[in-house]
Amino acid sequence: QVQLVESGGGLVQPGGSLRLSCAYSRSIFRLHTMGWYRQAPGNQRESVAGITPGGTTNYADSVKGRFTISRDSAKNMVYLQMNGLKTEDTAVYYCNVVVDGRGRFPWGQGTQVTVSL
Repeated sequence: QVQLVESGGGLVQPGGSLRLSCAYSRSIFRLHTMGWYRQAPGNQRESVAGITPGGTTNYADSVKGRFTISRDSAKNMVYLQMNGLKTEDTAVYYCNVVVDGRGRFPWGQGTQVTVSL
């Protein structure tokens, strides 16, 4: 069974920082691109960042320069460091294996990020 467990979300003020973590259940995922997605109420789920097995990263324009995706394959973990948070970053954040730009496996519960005064 595939398990994707996100954590690290919370309530922060604009300009604040959070570090999200994604724990995955299959070590073979270290050989695949991993990504972070988010979904705000009323919006479609969107890709925010991805990282290849070799460490190449890509980001949505809306988060470029503020978010950093990383991975620790020995620990079956993927991270998303979020700095300079804006109110528009408010969403539930999910991780997944990325295949053809889409999440390959069923979505986990995600972790809520709320940026507000």
